[in-house]
Amino acid sequence: MSIRPILSTTQAQETMEGAGVRLHRAFGFHDPKQCDPFLLFDDFRGDDPEDFIRGFPWHPHRGIETITYVLNGSVEHGDSLGNHGSLGAGDIQWMTAGSGIMHQEMPKGNEKGQMHGFQLWANLPASLKMTAPRYQDVEAKEIPQVIDDDGTSVKVVVGEFWGKRGPVDGIAADPLYLDIFVPAGVRKRFKIDTYRNAFAYVFEGAGKFDNSSKPRGILLEKEVMGEEVNIRDMSGNRTLINFGTGDEVEVLAGPQGVRFLLVSGAPLQEPVAWHGPIVMNTKQEIHQAIHELRNGTFIKPAH
Repeated sequence: MSIRPILSTTQAQETMEGAGVRLHRAFGFHDPKQCDPFLLFDDFRGDDPEDFIRGFPWHPHRGIETITYVLNGSVEHGDSLGNHGSLGAGDIQWMTAGSGIMHQEMPKGNEKGQMHGFQLWANLPASLKMTAPRYQDVEAKEIPQVIDDDGTSVKVVVGEFWGKRGPVDGIAADPLYLDIFVPAGVRKRFKIDTYRNAFAYVFEGAGKFDNSSKPRGILLEKEVMGEEVNIRDMSGNRTLINFGTGDEVEVLAGPQGVRFLLVSGAPLQEPVAWHGPIVMNTKQEIHQAIHELRNGTFIKPAH
């Protein structure tokens, strides 16, 4: 087994989307090869409803799949297929835009006014760009969770891991999407297919994600599992870690533990033409989509 090296460690950047939602973008709208087949990842959270209540009113998508994962609060959604509902804490929604869909997502805070969720965009291969759109809504209780003897907890949203299979299926990118918590001081390895691109996104606590020799510098007040750990080497809140090639990802949890998403998928290695919420393979396909939006033929009839 080989531990995946870290290619880059970056902080999610604050931005504004929708009708005025403050969020942090870990990646997106730059180099589509960076996390192929994934295109964009947003972390939207806040304690002030004014930061998110205006939401994401009706807008189009084509050529991608979007994955919405809610931790706190809820997201009301509706679409041009007639679907509507509400995602609560721990719920997942996987939307395949395919040939085209119009939808809206409107966040609401919990009883304390708090909201927290993630949205990931996965590219569709050229052969499925114009497939029929669909929704998959999954309640938190349907997501399997595995707890190891050392207290490590893994929620399997998509894919198969530690003998459990996530409830979302039929996804073109055939991804692995895990919500992982590693307790304080625990060093843990997670196996990932060598031929898939992978990233981790830390949203609680901190952890050290490489397998280097013991660092020098400022040490934690209490050594973690007898190892000297440099605080400055720890990846904390809103940190994106992109990994190189290897069989496993290794993390050493900090003094408060670490919680992160671990996501991997098979790269498409196809040309990308991108215009806002529409992602195709050529500029001509983008122009066609915009033309259809203008003349009212964007939404295709069901077969």
